[in-house]
Amino acid sequence: MAAAVELSGAGIPVTVFESGPVPGGRARRVMSQGIALDNGQHILVGAYAELYRLMGTVGAPESALLRVPLEIRYARGFDLRRLPLPGRAGLLGGLLTARGVPWRERLDAVRFLSRLEAARFTLEHDISVEQLLAEHRQSGRMGHFLWRPLCVSALNTPPPLASAKVFLAVLRDALGGGAGASDLLLPRVDLSQLFPEPAAQFVRQHGGEVRLKETVRDLADLRATFRRVIVAVGPPQLKALIADAPEFSYQPIYTCYLQYGAATRLPRPMLGLADGVVQWVFDRGALLGEQGRLACVISAQGDHQQMDSDELAVRCHHELAAVLPDLGRPEWTRVIAEKRATVTCAVDRRGVSIAPLDGVRIAGDYTDPEYPPTLEAAVRSGVRAASEVLGELRP
Repeated sequence: MAAAVELSGAGIPVTVFESGPVPGGRARRVMSQGIALDNGQHILVGAYAELYRLMGTVGAPESALLRVPLEIRYARGFDLRRLPLPGRAGLLGGLLTARGVPWRERLDAVRFLSRLEAARFTLEHDISVEQLLAEHRQSGRMGHFLWRPLCVSALNTPPPLASAKVFLAVLRDALGGGAGASDLLLPRVDLSQLFPEPAAQFVRQHGGEVRLKETVRDLADLRATFRRVIVAVGPPQLKALIADAPEFSYQPIYTCYLQYGAATRLPRPMLGLADGVVQWVFDRGALLGEQGRLACVISAQGDHQQMDSDELAVRCHHELAAVLPDLGRPEWTRVIAEKRATVTCAVDRRGVSIAPLDGVRIAGDYTDPEYPPTLEAAVRSGVRAASEVLGELRP
């Protein structure tokens, strides 16, 4: 959809083929037993410049996102908030005043971030995030509550496997960026409404088409019919269209929705859980008006993959009940398991390299040579593919 918006805005009519009933790919609204849910709970950060630019282009309302200064709060044991100070002082002050971490670890975290900034968030040779944290004395409580969860959330890959170079690119833009770059932006509408559906309307208004429930199984007809083709499928579908596409290793994301009584709410819209399978829980009532509905997110591989949906829902409920007094029993639960949610963001990861096809470009979050597979990476890839097409079409 990002590629389609860029081309449409430049006066190029486009046709979008979408196999699903709604646009959005792996970030979309789904129906589960008659209930509309997101197929995953996404966290955005202020550094997602391309996504926000395109949201503005297609007229997505600012109210679609709840913007809050960086705040990472756990149900037990840790609380970090960026202080209202200019520049990097706000973040460094937040590290120094974080609760639930020994003073020495807070000083070490400030030194760690200062060293990363001095090195411009780069490494000569890639290593794992786990090794990076160990080398900079970040393996204690600060690592447990801050750095490792940030790695899993951004890269969707366990720290022992995750690329430190890619992790540093995220820290550079989010923590080392300008004003507001580290802000958390939580969707207040479902993921299809956040960007893909306004984007589809933008495309139609500019003379294009969006064909839902139409699956492309062969590129030959498209290449004969259209001047250029952008293939923006997920990595599992790429092999069916392009024979020499690489093999990928994948990481899952599980989202467990639990519907409680309407009075149930979290102390904050987003809360961390550090000692079980659940990593983050979101209050959908506070965010989207879905009163009493909590969404538990479990990113990357782990023991939870051995549980069936009912077992995992029970486990999520027990972990919530341990930190939320008088929770009661859920009225219903739904588990959405994206078992191949993203490619593994491993050490020495490279962007996707495919032999050029005449008139064909590849887009997708997994193609970015620097960024992890996020919504921002997906949008950047679409913008990049559209830019290449425009360069070829313009005299």
